[in-house]
Amino acid sequence: MLLLLNNGIYYEFLPMEEWHKEFPRAIPLSEVEKGKNYALVISTNSGLWRYTPGDTVTFTSTYPFKIKITGRTKQFVNAFGEEVMVENTDQALALACQQTGAIVTEYTVAPVYFKGSGKGGHEWLVEFEKEPANLKEFTRRLDKNLQRANSDYEAKRSKNIALEQLRLQLLPPGTFHKWMRARGKFGGQNKVPRLANHRQYVEEILDFLGNKV
Repeated sequence: MLLLLNNGIYYEFLPMEEWHKEFPRAIPLSEVEKGKNYALVISTNSGLWRYTPGDTVTFTSTYPFKIKITGRTKQFVNAFGEEVMVENTDQALALACQQTGAIVTEYTVAPVYFKGSGKGGHEWLVEFEKEPANLKEFTRRLDKNLQRANSDYEAKRSKNIALEQLRLQLLPPGTFHKWMRARGKFGGQNKVPRLANHRQYVEEILDFLGNKV
């Protein structure tokens, strides 16, 4: 999308490392770089308000300034410097489904933190409409596709230096739907959180599932 710079809106951008600071530093349009993720900040030319919509964007061009939406500020995984966004996981998952003939209905992702001398990683909870014939192969392809979609994740996965291959857990059909309803988050305006930089949602879902078994 081409940014309209003469329409009464002033744009600022929060680099990813600033998102959750108490006093984040926004940068002007003149300092943005292509390929980096930013949280969008907008102001009116009257100066009466300054607002963060919650969208994350990356620049595909800086002359002219063109952006694409990559996700939401609350939906990312960056526990190990991998900077994974919903755009990356959606892309990797779609390709894995194409490669294996699987169909996914819902998913969520959370970090797996270091324990002792162990390594970190990502945990995926996935609900299929059509399961792949080989879940291990699907997981391997998903991990490879995510590396292709995100160079930071690829660097952390290189030779398993910082991150192990992602873990995928298959959930029974309807699990996400029932969990959302139990949370009072049922309806078209409520969506399953795709990514989180914490394990709260994953642990809640696993606990919910365990209580229902």
